[in-house]
Amino acid sequence: MKKIKEPLLEPLLRWMRLRRVKPHIPQNYILLDVGCGVSATFLRSISSHIRYGVGVDFKVQVYQGGNITTKQLKLNNYLPFDNSSFDVITMLAVLEHIEYEKEILQEIYRILVPSGKLIITVPSIWSQPILEFLAYRLKIVSEAEIRDHKRYYTRQSLEKILIDEIGFQNFQHQYFQLGMNNFCTVTKKE
Repeated sequence: MKKIKEPLLEPLLRWMRLRRVKPHIPQNYILLDVGCGVSATFLRSISSHIRYGVGVDFKVQVYQGGNITTKQLKLNNYLPFDNSSFDVITMLAVLEHIEYEKEILQEIYRILVPSGKLIITVPSIWSQPILEFLAYRLKIVSEAEIRDHKRYYTRQSLEKILIDEIGFQNFQHQYFQLGMNNFCTVTKKE
């Protein structure tokens, strides 16, 4: 896959997210990375750890090799996978960009196996002015990505959508990156 030139701070922020997420992915599982990005960096970094991985994004370069497949897909309100297809689904810095938040989360619930895990990172409400400053003034994070944010999250807003509205269970949450990001895991009911 071709490397894309990106703003200065993006690789560091991604590395920090990946470091937070990787320990929560059981070995030899089937994983879907929703919003995998242009190069499916996360999937490629954990390919030796998982049985099989699929990445979907509207801007990903289509790829199939080893145990990794990527597919171009606009993330609206439907995911073209069978019920109970994935052990783990990741959405790393993605949910804040999704217009149909509830619908995509319902789809994720549908395609997870019973007791399957969803792992999410999303920006906190406190990060908005900082991210806008870094993007619009300093130009060290992607301006296009920040402009595309549809919402920012608190622990409470994540718990409300994931548990109360969608029906996940086992809500685990931490703020990280000095409170600028949310890290959350939930599981599908058995």
